[in-house]
Amino acid sequence: MDNEQQVPADPYSLQLADIDPAIPELFRKQYHWEYFKRLREEDPVHFVEGGEFGPYWSVTRFDDIVFVDTHHDLFSSYPSIGIGVPETDFEPPMFIAMDPPRHDEQRKAVQPVVAPQRLAEMESLIRSRVVEILDSLPVGEPFNWVERVSIELTTRMLATLFDFPFEDRARLTYWSDVSTSGPNVGGMISEQEREAILMECLEYFSRLWKERAEAPPKFDFISMLAHDPATRDMEPIEFLGNLILLIVGGNDTTRNSITGSVLALHENPAQFAKLRADTSLITSMVSEVIRWQTPLGHMRRKATQDVELGGKLIKKGDRVVMWYISGNRDEKAIDNPDDFIIDRANPRHHISFGFGIHRCMGNRLAEMQLRILWEEILQRFARIEVVGEPERVHSNFVMGYTSLPVVLHPV
Repeated sequence: MDNEQQVPADPYSLQLADIDPAIPELFRKQYHWEYFKRLREEDPVHFVEGGEFGPYWSVTRFDDIVFVDTHHDLFSSYPSIGIGVPETDFEPPMFIAMDPPRHDEQRKAVQPVVAPQRLAEMESLIRSRVVEILDSLPVGEPFNWVERVSIELTTRMLATLFDFPFEDRARLTYWSDVSTSGPNVGGMISEQEREAILMECLEYFSRLWKERAEAPPKFDFISMLAHDPATRDMEPIEFLGNLILLIVGGNDTTRNSITGSVLALHENPAQFAKLRADTSLITSMVSEVIRWQTPLGHMRRKATQDVELGGKLIKKGDRVVMWYISGNRDEKAIDNPDDFIIDRANPRHHISFGFGIHRCMGNRLAEMQLRILWEEILQRFARIEVVGEPERVHSNFVMGYTSLPVVLHPV
């Protein structure tokens, strides 16, 4: 796709039937907010017939999204959660794109890595890394926050969760970016190039798998997959699929919420002043950031039977796309949804982590990393000034950033 695709900023200049909210350029240019607002108001269960990703059903209201997400019997995750249909047969199976019982067995194998007790044990490690990263930053001169903080912190965390060779941790970021950059979500990497790079990822991790399988079990993702009866005999391509899922889940979402938190507080100085005056609001601010940012814009399902939703008949086999990024701005579900408000009465009332059996496994870890980061930021810096326009990724799936130029002002 041409990344300079011309799309009108005003959705009301189009016929309702012609609106396709999946065009990646809408998100890069931040036009998508008005498109989703129109769809929520006029056609919340909207059929997109043509375009690059059609035909599919576009679901944009909070309650409708929750219905789809919690009825896995009616809406299957298999074989993919991305909006488009892959150009090749390369579709590594992963448990988020499976239905019970396979989904439940594989998720259960790795769930202990992010269990509450493990998170409590990891807190001091995360804090020490946050301190090290923040204390290495230049004060009073511009730098790219995405590169120096968001990527560095989340990549170190990923290396810990996988017990991955620390000196090679940049590979995790690279593989994460590649895996979410395929054409089926509007990315700029061809399916062939993506496949070649991810097979290199599989080759590297296969060596680690062999080492872990031959050693006693430990609390890292690879060891748990290698030793659990439900996953130890999985095919290499399925191992790759679950690696991609765990890498992206542990990286993209937290990384882009970290960047989004800086941008949101810069754009809302009254909220930042409120936070500085009362640091007990950090926890609710973190939840508000995750809602406001919505790091993953959509998930796709497939109807297992004819289903009526929002007055529309969805036929068996139809693709159904839940737009989390729209549900989080639904005026019927959230008061003043376009405003960034750090002391909302119910800040965890959002859709960013999904619902039902596929609810994000690492949601508490993501919240903890953001909480610790802001606890340490507020001790060091009077403010983080954004000094240039953010650069966003070309995707309808990852609501991410490649650059956010900032200047730090000391306390």
